[in-house]
Amino acid sequence: MTITFDMIRDSQEIRTYITQADQSLNALGFTEHSFPHVSRCAQVAADILNQLGYDGHQQELSRIAGYMHDIGNVVNRHDHAQTGAVMAFRILDHMGMDPSDVAAVITAIGHHDEATAFPVNPVAAALILADKTDVRRSRVRSKDPQSFDIHDRVNYAVERSGLTLDRDQGTITLSLTINTEGCAVMDYFEIFLDRMLLCRRAAERLGLRFQLDINGSHLL
Repeated sequence: MTITFDMIRDSQEIRTYITQADQSLNALGFTEHSFPHVSRCAQVAADILNQLGYDGHQQELSRIAGYMHDIGNVVNRHDHAQTGAVMAFRILDHMGMDPSDVAAVITAIGHHDEATAFPVNPVAAALILADKTDVRRSRVRSKDPQSFDIHDRVNYAVERSGLTLDRDQGTITLSLTINTEGCAVMDYFEIFLDRMLLCRRAAERLGLRFQLDINGSHLL
């Protein structure tokens, strides 16, 4: 059976898990992981594969993986990629998705968290890039700078962000404008270096070179 992204997005079951997972992360002090984040991941992952010429079916699988990738946080933040993959298997199998499509989605979900991540296939690579480049001020829940930890400080300092794929040059570039009064560029690397190196591996899986520009300077 063909399971579409619209069917996933409209599933009350999946929406409940996303909502409850984000509430748990809120209690733990993490940045926003709710519908703005997962919807962006779904769109960006599909856009990457579209620009690289992957067919519509692969793009649809990347949308589904992007939308569902963080549901494992409803169980626990630790090992949420693997938990989420198992949850996604149950949901998608119950919906009647073709096993090969289930495999592609749960493989991407199970390999997206930097502790155990690896771009094992194009869908996983696109999800990694979409997820790890979602750095923006609106993900910070508190608006009181006195309460910020370093993750909040870094995200809040990002005034603008954009991900640009140049197929002719073979590059995908994360461009950030950071207010250095609130966050030193070194703080960004302290938090996100592992994620940026993972993005580089994901880009290579797609035949691209990952680049990082901060305030107009090429840093990676």
